[in-house]
Amino acid sequence: MPLYEHIFMARQDLTSQQVDDLTTQFKGVIEAGGGTVPKVEYWGVKSLAYRIRKNRKAHFTLFNIDAPAKAVAEMERQMGLSEDVVRSLTIRVDALEETPSVMMLKRDRDERRGDRRRDRDGFGGDDTEASEDNA
Repeated sequence: MPLYEHIFMARQDLTSQQVDDLTTQFKGVIEAGGGTVPKVEYWGVKSLAYRIRKNRKAHFTLFNIDAPAKAVAEMERQMGLSEDVVRSLTIRVDALEETPSVMMLKRDRDERRGDRRRDRDGFGGDDTEASEDNA
């Protein structure tokens, strides 16, 4: 079966639970069409480069899909009918990546960088080291 990467953007005013419900719904469409979705990544709410349907931000979700073209076409059709989906993009790929996507790695790196800044500024980390140096 062909392999695809699919990203969809949901409206910014949806809750995380509603985005999870959309994800489950679209994943169900693929599975009903005889395919599988081996990896789903929720990237969070991101700012858009320009307004799309009066939205400045959107919830981003990535699917790795192993399914027939008809199942993917049906999922795209249902996304087009949904008022909650702002945009979507499907790309056919030669192989699916099993490792976390670049967006997930970037978020992890940013979180670690924030921890280091808090430690350097004295707002985080272990306070026992500072008290031992002064003793």
